[in-house]
Amino acid sequence: MHLLYLDESGSVANSAEDFFVLAGVSVFERKAHFLEDELNAIAARFDPQNPHGVELHGSPMRSGKNAWRRVSREDRTQAMEDALDVVVRHHPQGVRLFGGAVRKTGIPGEDPVEHLFEQLCSRFDLFLKRCYARHGDPQRGLILLDKSSTEQRIQSLARDFKHYGHAWGKTYNYAEVPVFLDSRASRLIQLADLVAHAIYRHHERGDSALFNRISHCFDSQGPTRHGYYVRD
Repeated sequence: MHLLYLDESGSVANSAEDFFVLAGVSVFERKAHFLEDELNAIAARFDPQNPHGVELHGSPMRSGKNAWRRVSREDRTQAMEDALDVVVRHHPQGVRLFGGAVRKTGIPGEDPVEHLFEQLCSRFDLFLKRCYARHGDPQRGLILLDKSSTEQRIQSLARDFKHYGHAWGKTYNYAEVPVFLDSRASRLIQLADLVAHAIYRHHERGDSALFNRISHCFDSQGPTRHGYYVRD
């Protein structure tokens, strides 16, 4: 099974922010344990006795808030870079990225969460379809997201896409409706957060340092990059 861990960056309600991002990392199930081990090793730098108590979360890591306030900016930045480099090392063998960014004023009357979830849900389904068509790989997919107030709506959307269709047809390759996890308990949700944070900084702030490390890791077929969507 292919697992797509998603998280968001930016605020739908904050009018001071132009962009909203939904993004994350697709991991073949047998790879998940090894990625988690590498991320745990990064967290252990900051609390060797309790690495699982260290949450790799983009916004507080960048700003030095909460548990990160006593960590130098240099060490915080290095930790974010090293976590994203876990994706780079394992791409494309079982790991690839999916992400989308929308300028909120560019989709008047639409919910950015729903807009981006439809895009990424259909693109991940297309990836699973390609796996079967090209390699005879019948693996199904499962989307996992950080717990949020959008849980009920996302699950409803996923059911609608399967039974009634979305803008480009129906989804056929999902094993179940999306699952919601507490990011504190899932290193891969935390990695998804860092991916979303890198995309958000790229579009909202013009800071592409983190994004450039992973820009080649989005799902693609030949020269076509299917896994990255922007609505400006």
